[in-house]
Amino acid sequence: MQKPILILKFGTASITQKNGEPDETIIADIARQVAILHADYQIVMVSSGAVGAGKHFIKNYSGEIAERKAAAAIGNPLLLNIYSKYFSQYGIQIAQSLCERQHFGNREQFLQLKETYQELWENDIIPIANENDVVSNRELKFSDNDELATLIATGFGAETLMICTSVGGLLDKDKNIIRKIENIDNQILGLVDNSKSALGSGGMASKLTFTKLATRMGIRVIIFGMKEQDGILKAIKGDAGSEFTAQEVNLSSRNKWLASGSVTVGTLQIDAGAAKAIQKRSSLLAVGIRKVKGDFEMGEVVEIVDNHGEMLAVARTKVSSAELAANLKTINYEVANANDIVLI
Repeated sequence: MQKPILILKFGTASITQKNGEPDETIIADIARQVAILHADYQIVMVSSGAVGAGKHFIKNYSGEIAERKAAAAIGNPLLLNIYSKYFSQYGIQIAQSLCERQHFGNREQFLQLKETYQELWENDIIPIANENDVVSNRELKFSDNDELATLIATGFGAETLMICTSVGGLLDKDKNIIRKIENIDNQILGLVDNSKSALGSGGMASKLTFTKLATRMGIRVIIFGMKEQDGILKAIKGDAGSEFTAQEVNLSSRNKWLASGSVTVGTLQIDAGAAKAIQKRSSLLAVGIRKVKGDFEMGEVVEIVDNHGEMLAVARTKVSSAELAANLKTINYEVANANDIVLI
């Protein structure tokens, strides 16, 4: 029987010292706890920290993009060597997986990534993923590693996604960790402190954004911390951190990928009638579209939003933006088939 898939994400602030360099005490503890879970799960670790590991080799480092890329090129092997050092104590081999946004936007490339991970798991090897900062450009970058971890979790059909944070979970107004969250609504979002770590690229708002997507794809999400003894082991049992309940979902693997992993290149704003139609699993027709934003070709993926700009779905289009603009008033002109629309 295939083991369930577990994605563990560690941000820069979670695994580094104040100067940004890797904290080997924390990494050793991660290896100890993950080694225990390794027998029961197929694991992917998503780890930041490469820039911090390499930046002190760059003279007069100031954080410019080219300097960050160079620091990542130095820091990636250094960070992986530290992980390897401590995982090897438990007889576990690790592998590096440097990912780019296009690996998830292109279905064929994504399936190749999936096959590679399956091969690693079959050989009891744990892949450690990070963004390929050396070549990623601004347009196709992940917003942060919370997004990368979520795309891996949704695309691979993970059972659980665990996101490590310095505060140990989602805090209420009295700074106590909320143990169980059934739904991420405005009240929950209102608890977020928009400040973020000086070391990392994303804060709790980012984590909740991708947690909401993951739970909608049927994945249990746990936001936890490493400050508590056995933080990972306790959190996965529900004894620490904040657990977000997975929602019921009935989507194919392809549609999960379409909803979460594909790169959207445009936006279609639709009227109330079209919104009702796609929610009833009908195709999207041109007459229901109010605005078209972006340039896209036939077969590319766009967001579908309502009158208020709220995202309703993503869809693979049957026409280009130019063809659509010329046919907005054409009756029964199909823009996206129901089978290529995924409600969010």
